[in-house]
Amino acid sequence: MQFDVPDPRYTHSAHSHALLALAVRLSIGFVALLWLVHLMNWGLDLDPRPFGLRPREWLGLVGIVTAPLVHSDFAHLFANSVPLAVLGATMLFLYPHSTLRVLPAVYLGPGLLVWLFGRGSVHLGASGLVYGLVSYVFVAGLLRRDRRAIAASLLVVLMYGSLAWGVLPIDPRVSWETHLAAAAIGALLAIFLRRFDIPPRKRYAWEDEVAEHDEEASFEADDAYGDRRATHGQDRL
Repeated sequence: MQFDVPDPRYTHSAHSHALLALAVRLSIGFVALLWLVHLMNWGLDLDPRPFGLRPREWLGLVGIVTAPLVHSDFAHLFANSVPLAVLGATMLFLYPHSTLRVLPAVYLGPGLLVWLFGRGSVHLGASGLVYGLVSYVFVAGLLRRDRRAIAASLLVVLMYGSLAWGVLPIDPRVSWETHLAAAAIGALLAIFLRRFDIPPRKRYAWEDEVAEHDEEASFEADDAYGDRRATHGQDRL
């Protein structure tokens, strides 16, 4: 199987560098927002649980939006911060068009599924986003022949492969339902959006020579066909 190399004129372009800088700023900005929310709750001594997701409770519906923004303690927040910064920047840089569909889905989708089918507990934290992004980047790398996507997929496995245990009901303090729902949504989106964000492939000199040769052969064939048509017409006259 051939693995395509992205065109250096694209990967080294000013647009690509600007996109990377924007991706880093946005991902770090979102993590900073999570820290700001937690510091406000900590400073004002507010309980984050009212902002969490409570399955099959009407008041708990608000947690679909607010639960990813609040965390139980600093350790919980720190555990999500670095993966979110890394995965968010990776997603925004490699898959900018897909991100517009993936982020809303992995932010809101797991909460809706957990509200419908989850345990009767309070679910909070941004770990659903982490699992959704890990799943998308990993599966996208398996499906695409782009070397950058494959490298990102391998990096995700090396750095966050142990997260796979989080989709199993091992620790009752962990919202494994959120992890499982987010991972499933991320994998499905990676399959459906596999045609998005394909970088231009590097073309080699020999490919251009082959293309020119084929074009010349096509012209010669057309000329020969035209000559035969002309000769056949003269014979009929």
